[in-house]
Amino acid sequence: MTTSFVARLRANDQAAWFELWETFGPVVRAQIMKWGNGRIGAETVRDLSQETMAALSNSIERYDPSRGARFSTWLLAIARHVLGDEMDRRMAAKRGSGKRGTSLEEAWMTTSGGVGVDEAYEAAVFRAKVEAAIRQVEKACEFTDFEIFRMRVLEGQSGKDVAVAVGVSEPTVSRRLAKVREMLRSRVAHTVATFSFTEEELAEGERNGLVQSPNKADDALFDEAVGEIFHRQMELRATDERGDGF
Repeated sequence: MTTSFVARLRANDQAAWFELWETFGPVVRAQIMKWGNGRIGAETVRDLSQETMAALSNSIERYDPSRGARFSTWLLAIARHVLGDEMDRRMAAKRGSGKRGTSLEEAWMTTSGGVGVDEAYEAAVFRAKVEAAIRQVEKACEFTDFEIFRMRVLEGQSGKDVAVAVGVSEPTVSRRLAKVREMLRSRVAHTVATFSFTEEELAEGERNGLVQSPNKADDALFDEAVGEIFHRQMELRATDERGDGF
């Protein structure tokens, strides 16, 4: 699974490119805004994020997971390259002379590449993967089942309140919630694998409480972790719409 997604990108599968943009676009824009440190506006950030995807499209053939770099790290390297070119152009314009853009270094595909990846960025990338899994489950679920999951887990309502709102018994709420939870567990595993190329990335779900061998205690931890991730992602998307970065 880890290589099939890259193969789809290389084959110019538009659905794959849209999925990549939808999943990681807000994270990339937030990082560019952070790097810009007030020197660039929201519209420029959006333009640069599109240029990042265009640069990725032009260089996807060169991505080699076996060389040790996370895909998210490589994506960040390209974003930094694009921002660097923009800053170079601005400085050249002030000086009244042109400046040739820097090249996208092959070294950025290795684990020792020169891109400073912090924990906040990697955490945001992981949350984006989980949000993508939630969206996919919502599309696949029966409407009432996902609404129960939404109210119970994403909104934190009690089982009793959800039962009253939906018009079913509390045991029915529990059964339907368990059904969606198991679908989401499977989809999170699949989505993380799709966008992951190292053992460290593949283990992110379990490290974040999204275990795949559940018991009752694990169910509560899973729901809590998903709810927290969802709220953080909604904050990121709201910030992205406002255009004011992290």
